[in-house]
Amino acid sequence: MPVTAAATLFDELTRLVGSAREARWSLEEVGGAAGPAGPGPLGERQVAAARDMAARRRAGEPLQYVFGHWPFRTLDLLVDPRVLIPRPETEQVVEVALAELAEASSSTRRRPSVAVDLGTGSGAIALSLAAEGAAIHRGLTVWATDVDPGALAVAGANLDRLVADRPALAGTVRLAAGRWWSAVPGELAGRIDLVVSNPPYVAEEEWADLPVEVRLEPRGALVSAATGDGIPGLGDVESVLHGAADRLAPAGAVVVELAPHQAAAARSMARALGFDRVRVARDLAGRDRALVARR
Repeated sequence: MPVTAAATLFDELTRLVGSAREARWSLEEVGGAAGPAGPGPLGERQVAAARDMAARRRAGEPLQYVFGHWPFRTLDLLVDPRVLIPRPETEQVVEVALAELAEASSSTRRRPSVAVDLGTGSGAIALSLAAEGAAIHRGLTVWATDVDPGALAVAGANLDRLVADRPALAGTVRLAAGRWWSAVPGELAGRIDLVVSNPPYVAEEEWADLPVEVRLEPRGALVSAATGDGIPGLGDVESVLHGAADRLAPAGAVVVELAPHQAAAARSMARALGFDRVRVARDLAGRDRALVARR
């Protein structure tokens, strides 16, 4: 079978995609050497796969979709055009959520903890809460909801991978279909310790200005209508907060990802809904990123 030196293919891929880093990642993805000095030859199928990846990238497809998976905190998640690409900003939102879960779990109680991830997409938030939150509370159950059947299929596949790797987590994550709070069982009202969501928060008028790659992601997972008061892009954030106000346990918290320029409006919205402990956590770049509210 014909073989190609990794160094030669590395140069070819770099020219195709215009990025040495992505060329190196592509070689790693097909099982070849990690760089131009790699010692091993590549088989015909590996070369064809690498060239196909480069062609898809050159055509503008996001790298995460090309690879079909992407790291998120401790997980390696399957991703495809049915779901948003997991981002570092959301990893930081999970960090904030885990801290809020620890605070809620420190309250004296005998019942298990319950967390809800509204609009789960790939399952990134819900599965991270289950994987990392188990150390905080052994009885943690995470409900992961989404209105899109395709997204739930991806989340289910990622859940299967997690449980295969960590069988002790079987049964800790429950997937539910429905729009926002309609998917959450009514009997959980008053028992939910943590609500986390990365809802759509791009305003309709902002869509055309997004990078081309971003506009290849699911529009419905990115763009939100205005609030009832006409605040652009915050309609879904409003839905999450409104439902959380009625369903959280007394010591519970809601953590919602948002755009930095929406922080002030989101804080005001949370206070108007009866949350008296409201703050905005920043991401690693120092930008306002997550609304945190407690009653």
